[in-house]
Amino acid sequence: MANRLDGKVALITGASSGIGLAIAKKFVTEGAKVVLGDINDENGEKAAQEIGENALYIHLDVSNEDEWIKAYEATIAKFGKVNVVVNNAGIAIGTNIETVPLDIWNKTIAINGTGVMLGTKYGVQNMKNFGGGSIINMSSIEGLVGESINLAYNFTKGGVRLMTKSAALYCAEHKMNIRVNTIHPGYIHTPMVDTHPDLVKLEESKTPMGHLGEADDIANLAVFLASDESKFSTGSEFVADGGYTAQ
Repeated sequence: MANRLDGKVALITGASSGIGLAIAKKFVTEGAKVVLGDINDENGEKAAQEIGENALYIHLDVSNEDEWIKAYEATIAKFGKVNVVVNNAGIAIGTNIETVPLDIWNKTIAINGTGVMLGTKYGVQNMKNFGGGSIINMSSIEGLVGESINLAYNFTKGGVRLMTKSAALYCAEHKMNIRVNTIHPGYIHTPMVDTHPDLVKLEESKTPMGHLGEADDIANLAVFLASDESKFSTGSEFVADGGYTAQ
């Protein structure tokens, strides 16, 4: 099925590599125009150039409110509207309850939590002017189950899950035609993960299907949520984890 996103304009964060870039590429093949937001300007510019005329790169620190305002302004100035947002940017730094450094805790919240809130807030404010749309917030299996060495990450990804439900209910109650959902990836092949073979083996051993997912597995799910095929889905979790959370 082609052109499932025809007429859609999407702002995607953390889009210079990995899952974010896979989503951007998949969206364009389905007919969307995309704005790639990231702090890695070199990779981001290169990615946008490779995708072509239907892509724009902008510098976007998701923890900075002013940069979010400018990001939406740039998206609308370039493509005339915005009706899909993918809040994908995030960091994962191992922490535990006994030794977690406050600076790492606060940084994780700023990017994984506040960044998603700001993207959703300004997504709602802008999308309502263009007939609504779809906001896709990237959580994780770590937003559904705990892990002793991922304290700050668990905190933020669990928070994203429930914040998304609150936002979805608000938009539904106010008849905005804006849907808000979370994606919960399991262990996925990314350039960073693949540089650590021992980590890959460990993650494979934890996954019932016996292998890691691909970035395109998450991108395919994002296409569904961005498209009108998911028009009755809001405030929900969409999990792609090879069976991890079924255990």
